[in-house]
Amino acid sequence: MTAPWFRPDVLYLGWRPRAEHDPGPPPVPPAAAVLDQVSAEWLAAQRREHARLSRPLRLISALGLVATAAMTGTWLAGWLPGGLALFADAVAVPVAGGSFLRLGRGRHKLTRELRAEAERVAGFREVQRVQLAAERQEHGRQLRGWQQQAAAFARRPHWHPVTLPVTVGRLDVAGGTIAGWSALLTTMAVARLEAGGEVTVVDLSGGAVAADLLALARHQGAEPLLWRLPADLPRLDLGADFSPELLADVLARTVAAAGGQAAGGQHDPATDAALLRRVLAVLGDGATLAQLTAALRALGQIGGPTDHLGSAQLARDQLARLGALGGRGAEPVVIERAWALEGRLHALGPLASGLASPPASALRVVSLDGRAAPLDTDTIGAYLVLALAEVLRGSRPAAGWRQAVFVFGADRLPADVLDRLSDAAEHTEVGLVLGFQSIPAHVRDRLGRGDSAVAFMRLGNAADARLAAEQIGTEHRFVISQLTDTVGASVSDTAGDSYASTAGTAHSVADSRSLTTTTGRTKGSGRSAGGFAPFAAVSGSASQDASFSAALADSRSVSAGITTGTSWGLSTSRTTGTTGSLALAAQRAREFRVEAHELQQLPPSALVLCHPGPGGRDVVLADANPAIMTLPTVQLAVPAAGRASASGRIKP
Repeated sequence: MTAPWFRPDVLYLGWRPRAEHDPGPPPVPPAAAVLDQVSAEWLAAQRREHARLSRPLRLISALGLVATAAMTGTWLAGWLPGGLALFADAVAVPVAGGSFLRLGRGRHKLTRELRAEAERVAGFREVQRVQLAAERQEHGRQLRGWQQQAAAFARRPHWHPVTLPVTVGRLDVAGGTIAGWSALLTTMAVARLEAGGEVTVVDLSGGAVAADLLALARHQGAEPLLWRLPADLPRLDLGADFSPELLADVLARTVAAAGGQAAGGQHDPATDAALLRRVLAVLGDGATLAQLTAALRALGQIGGPTDHLGSAQLARDQLARLGALGGRGAEPVVIERAWALEGRLHALGPLASGLASPPASALRVVSLDGRAAPLDTDTIGAYLVLALAEVLRGSRPAAGWRQAVFVFGADRLPADVLDRLSDAAEHTEVGLVLGFQSIPAHVRDRLGRGDSAVAFMRLGNAADARLAAEQIGTEHRFVISQLTDTVGASVSDTAGDSYASTAGTAHSVADSRSLTTTTGRTKGSGRSAGGFAPFAAVSGSASQDASFSAALADSRSVSAGITTGTSWGLSTSRTTGTTGSLALAAQRAREFRVEAHELQQLPPSALVLCHPGPGGRDVVLADANPAIMTLPTVQLAVPAAGRASASGRIKP
């Protein structure tokens, strides 16, 4: 949200849309035209009519052909004389031929008519094509123009700030819920802090109005100061450096404001202030509020001397001097006022008791705890505002809302406290925002007084709503629209791991054995005689032989194998995807006239701003939702005059 667009010389209160240049929906494309075609019904009717008209000719042609064939057949069969058959054929053939000729001419005429109709329809179709092409071309031109306007409109900011010049010293906020106040506070305070100013928030409503602002400040790295009362009273230093006279005056007015009594009532705060000054004088310099309340208990004779000398840290001489404050005849009055003062101021007893030097911060928030006792919160709230008014009176002037004070739940304060705070802020030129949840009589008389502006938020009370409608003016009309500006981004990150491990062992043994035995026996005999060679001997011989063989073969084979395998794998995949969306949708919700029941139905963050302008009194409907300033379609800059404008961004 940090941006250099915030101007220090204007107050940002909210936002309003400007959509008068919206190009609207895209142009409608031309309807799909159905080109003209020759009617099938017309074609069928033409053919039926042609068939009906040519039926006699077809009948005559058929009879002529049949007669010719019959005469020729009887002649060939010898049943008729040749002359008679030739005469009959001479009559039948021309009749059949003429009929065939007229049938052909009719068919040719029908073909020409159908072709002429087709050509005529084709001409119409061509004209339609030309017109359709021209319409499409015109639609394309309009669509391109609309796209250019839509792109320019999308780049133009849709949200424009609703601002006030810093010359307006006070803003009165009438009505509103805790959520609405939180939205308005965050919107105004962020702009003030970014412009270099300081913001002080006093939340008397008990609803933690500043919770969103504190969360945002911490998110941006800032260190705001927060006091949650009454638990953080020991750390609160507001009024710790007051003089005894000023402290007595503030405490007396606190008691009167917490009791619902203004100055001039049954008990004059001046009497209580005088009594408190005398008690503080007895206690001396550096007296704490715990000692002051103990002294009031002693002065009112609440408890015994041991109670006053113990944890109260009072000396005996101080007790003796306190006993002499009443004087002759005034003791009952002093005791009564001491009881009343102690009953109210005991809630402030822990104030600044554990004081430590707080760090400097531009954002300070003091909030009442809604679960605390109502009497205690009334006293603490009245003291906060009165002490803050005195601190402002003693500070240096800071023009231009460099210091901004927000007080929510101010309708719980009496009129004189509101006047004192408003006067102090006006004299020191400190910007002041007062939030009133209801509009009682004393608030009604001060609402919008002087140069202050008034912002009306949702009002729950019907009487307050009628009063607000009369002050705004019932002649004004506003439109509440449901405007949705969507900016989104989604990031998807996917990671996947896979692991595979495989180990295997294979063992095999093969044993084979073979045994072969072979046995054989052979036996033979023979005889031979000598030849007639001259030198050969004359002789004769005889022979006989035998053989035996045996074989034994033995073979064995052994094979063994061992196989071991291990596989290991690791794969990682990572996918990152980013998608973004930017959409703007505006929907007119309702138009309303400023009336009481309409002001009771305003959205929580809506406000109706009434302030003096150059042309008179201006009335503007705005949305104080602080999330709007983070949208890309928001314009933070304003012209030099400090008023909302529909122009583009202007750097300060």
